Amino acid sequence: MTHTPRQILVTSALPYANGAIHLGHLVEYIQTDIWVRFQKMCGHECWYVCADDTHGTPIMLRAEKEGITPEALVARVHDEHSRDFAGFHVAFDNYYTTHSGETRHYAEDIYRKLKAAGLIDIRSIEQYYDPLREMFLPDRFIKGECPKCGAADQYGDACEACGAAYAPTDLKNPYSAVSGATPVLKASEHYFFRLSDPRCQDFLRRYTQSGRLQTEAANKMQEWLGAPGENKLTDWDISRDAPYFGFEIPGDDGKPTGKFFYVWLDAPIGYMGSFKNLCTQRGLDFDAWWGKDATTELYHFIGKDILYFHALFWPAELEHAGYRTPSGIFAHGFLTVDGQKMSKSRGTFITAESYLEQGLNPEWLRYYYAAKLNGTLEDIDLNLSDFVARVNSDLIGKYINIASRCAGFITKRFDGRLGNVDMTAMNEFEAARQSRIVRDSLEARDYARALREIMRLADVANLYVNDHKPWELAKDPSAEAEARLHAVCTTALNQFRNLTIYLKPVLPELAAQVETFLNLPPFAWADLARPLAAGHRINPYQHLMQRIDPKQIDALVEANRESLTPAPAAAATTDAARDAVHSQQRHAQHQQGDVAAARTCFAPEIGVDDFGKVDLRIARIANAEHVEGAAKLLRLTLELGDDVPPRTVFAGIKSAYDPATLIGRLTVMVANLAPRKMKFGMSEGMVLAASDESGQTAGLFLLSPDSGATPGMRVK
Repeated sequence: MTHTPRQILVTSALPYANGAIHLGHLVEYIQTDIWVRFQKMCGHECWYVCADDTHGTPIMLRAEKEGITPEALVARVHDEHSRDFAGFHVAFDNYYTTHSGETRHYAEDIYRKLKAAGLIDIRSIEQYYDPLREMFLPDRFIKGECPKCGAADQYGDACEACGAAYAPTDLKNPYSAVSGATPVLKASEHYFFRLSDPRCQDFLRRYTQSGRLQTEAANKMQEWLGAPGENKLTDWDISRDAPYFGFEIPGDDGKPTGKFFYVWLDAPIGYMGSFKNLCTQRGLDFDAWWGKDATTELYHFIGKDILYFHALFWPAELEHAGYRTPSGIFAHGFLTVDGQKMSKSRGTFITAESYLEQGLNPEWLRYYYAAKLNGTLEDIDLNLSDFVARVNSDLIGKYINIASRCAGFITKRFDGRLGNVDMTAMNEFEAARQSRIVRDSLEARDYARALREIMRLADVANLYVNDHKPWELAKDPSAEAEARLHAVCTTALNQFRNLTIYLKPVLPELAAQVETFLNLPPFAWADLARPLAAGHRINPYQHLMQRIDPKQIDALVEANRESLTPAPAAAATTDAARDAVHSQQRHAQHQQGDVAAARTCFAPEIGVDDFGKVDLRIARIANAEHVEGAAKLLRLTLELGDDVPPRTVFAGIKSAYDPATLIGRLTVMVANLAPRKMKFGMSEGMVLAASDESGQTAGLFLLSPDSGATPGMRVK
C-alpha cells in the first residue's frame, strides 16, 4: 500500500501574556502535542506553531503597575511560557509572539482587503470613559452592582453571582476598576467588521455545516446563526481607543487614525504571523499553506469558550480577505481539579511551574489527561487520588512491569543480545489488537479509547510473561529451558517495544529512554511491522519511571493552597490588571446577545426519604442513535450490569451530542422511573444532564461518573 504523506499545519490557542501557565491551560497544549507527534510518527509533514497573545489593556496596565514597558513585560512572560511548555514536553516548531512585524503585516492586509470588499463600517458609539485616567474602559474594567440580582463588585459584562449577562451601561453605581472613579458615557468612532452582511451569513452557513466542526460545535453555531432567512449575527467591533497596547489601524492616507486593532482581531492572525516566521526560518512557502487555493491541511485546537471567534469571525475574515479557511476546528472542554473549575480570575489554579518544582513527572500528567480526552467538548476532571492510582496502575503496574521483569535476563544470561521471537505468541499479541483502533483513535483525538486499548494489550503481554514464568525458566539448567527463557524475554521485549511505539506521542521522553535502552533509533509508526532481529544488542536496563508518592500530591496542594482557595469577590477588585483576564466566553456571548440570566431559585425542599425514592444508577451507553422524525431525541441503549437487561431511554440531547461519541461512555440514569410510552417507543428511564434554565444558553452536559465507577452502582 502506497503511503502519501500529508501536509498539516496545526495551532493551539494563543495564551494571554498576562499570567502564568496553569494545569487548565495544559489540557489543550498536551492534547495538541500528542496529535502532532502522532502525525509526525506516521511520516507526515506536520508543523505546530503558536505564540503569546500580547496586546490589550490588561497588558498595558500590568506593565505600568510594574514600572516597565509593555514590550519588556511580554518578553519576560514569553520566556516563562516557553519554559513551562518545554517542561511538559510540548514541542512547538515555532513559539512566537503576536507583537511582531509578521502579525502586523497580515492584520493590516486583512483589514485593507475587508475594507475594500465593503465589509468595514465606521460608526459612533457611546461607552464608559474614565475621567481620571482619560481612557475608555473595556467591559471587564467597569464594575458595579448587578442589574439583575444586586450583587456588588460585578464586571461590566456578566454577573458571577447569578450568571446574568448585560451591557456595562446596565450596571448600578458603576465605577472604574482602574482608578475607582465614576465613569461617564462618551462618544467615540469605532470600526466594525460587518459580520451581519449577507455574504458573511451565507458563507458561514455553508462553512459551519461542512464537517469542519465537531457535531456539538456545529449545532451551537446553528443556534447563533439562526434559521435560514434569519440574520442573528451582529457586527463585530474590531477597534479600541488610545491608550492601548497594540497595532494602530492604518489610515487611507497613511496618517495615524488613533485607533487600534482590538486584541481579538490580531490574536488569531498571530497564527499566520508565527507560521510566516517559521517559513522564513525553514524556507517554506507561506502561500502554499495559507493561500486561497492551498491544498494543505490547517487545524486549530481551541477551548470551547472561544468557538464563537474561531468558527464565525475567523473563517469569515479569512474567506473575504482571500485566504484559505481552516480544515478543522477541534474544541475541547475545561479542566476541573477534584470537581472545582480552574479559573485565574477566581484564583483557583495550580501553575505548571509549581507542578514541576514539586518534582512531579510531567509525563504522569500527559498520560492522565490523555486517558480523559475523547475528542469532544466534555470537561475533564483531574481527580488527584485517581491520578495517583491510574498512573501507578497503568504505567508502572502494567506497562513498565513488562520490561522490568524480562530485561535483566537478557543482559545477565545472553550478553545483552536478543534471541528469536516466539512468533506464535507475537502473532497472538497482534491478533489481540483490534485492527487499527489505536491509530484511528489517535487520529480522531479519542486518546481515552486509544489508551484503553493499549493497556488491554499490556495486560496481554503481562499474561504471556505470567504464563511462561521466566524467573522459573532461569532456575532450570537445561539447554531447552535456556532457549525458552531467551525466546520468552525477547518476545516480551518486542511486545514492550510495540506498546512504547503506541505510547510515544503521549510519553515522548519515556519513549526516548526506551529507545536508548533497546539501542534503537527514534521509533516511527511503521516500526510496528518489524520485530527486532535476533542478535540485536540492548543496553542494560535502568528503571524507567517511578511511582507517584501520594506525599508528592500533598506537597503540590500545599504549595498551591492559597490559589486553590477562591478569593472573596471584594478582594478580587483590588487588582484590576490581575482580574482583567481574557474572558473570551463572556465577551463572545455579550457580543452575540445570546445569553439568558442563570436563575438562582431552586425547587421546593424535600426530605432525605423523598430523595431516597429516586434510584440513581451508573449506566454504560451500549448504543446511541438518531430517532427518525425526532428533532431533539436520541435513542440510548443503557447497560446496568451483567444480570440486568439493557434499558432503552429516549433523551433530548440531540443538539449537544453526536451519537457515535456516546457509545461506551458511562453516565447516570434514574433507574426506577416508570416506563413512558412515547411516539417513537417505550422509554425505560431517564439520563441526567445539566443545563441552564432554558436548556440552550450554556448547552447540555450529560453527567459522567468519576473513574472507577461501574454499571449498576447506585448513586447515593
